[in-house]
Amino acid sequence: MGQQLGWGRKYLMVRPDHFRIDYVINPYMSTQDQPDPELALRQWSALRLAIIDAGGEVEVLDQRPDSPDMVYAMNLGLAAAPTEEFAGGRAMLSHMRFEPRRKESVTAAGWFTEHGFALDRTGAEGVGPHFESGDAFVFGDSLVVGYGPRTEEEALKHLAAGWNIRVRGLRITHEGMYHLDLPFCPIDSTHALVYPPALDAASQAELFGIVPDPIVLTDEEAFAFSGNSLVVNDTVIMPACSARLHDILTGLGLRIVVLDLSEFHKGGGSARCLTNPLDFDLAAASVVGGEVVLPG
Repeated sequence: MGQQLGWGRKYLMVRPDHFRIDYVINPYMSTQDQPDPELALRQWSALRLAIIDAGGEVEVLDQRPDSPDMVYAMNLGLAAAPTEEFAGGRAMLSHMRFEPRRKESVTAAGWFTEHGFALDRTGAEGVGPHFESGDAFVFGDSLVVGYGPRTEEEALKHLAAGWNIRVRGLRITHEGMYHLDLPFCPIDSTHALVYPPALDAASQAELFGIVPDPIVLTDEEAFAFSGNSLVVNDTVIMPACSARLHDILTGLGLRIVVLDLSEFHKGGGSARCLTNPLDFDLAAASVVGGEVVLPG
């Protein structure tokens, strides 16, 4: 097993007080299949407690009544841990591709500012390149960013130059894997759950160059949202875990917690989507002037 991840011990979550399906922006959504509010809250609460039990911290943000997807907190913004230059941390707000979700960023901006984060943006009010933080993970010497369905390629340049970091892009081409947090889940410093069919051929090759020890998901595992898991210390919190994955992960010395998050699958997300890491450490990705590495 590699070293434990240097992030993933502090999260922002949004209580699902107004979670519902008002529109369709991914293949999982249907306005005819509404979540049960009481069950959704129980499932969300179980996830919050599982993070705390694993040694993590959770901040909770109230949900806007006019933003039913805001419960998928992973997309509120990319949050970097405090540094010497930014003592309160730094956040790149998401610039949502779909207009119904853009009000979420207004509330997120207030929360990040109140909690000491310096704010950056790739665009606003539909102008400028779109960036959604569910496409971004720190791994190895880079910020790995998926682009295509939601995040635009141009946004990678803003991230790299604005934060003086190395950004490695992966082009997502599968409509069912519209954010990188569905086919890519860092496990430790060398392992990650990956689903290569989510990417184009050049990005698949790049992915295997980024991850020294990939754990390749089957179709069944990927579409059970197994790649949308999260790691807190030595615990992997998952919405589904096959016997095969269980053997692999426990063989790495990890503890597995499987939770029923089925109400949130109706909106196209699961454990990772519901949690926004507030402690990404970008030190290893630091490059003066920034650098973008694209597939091929």
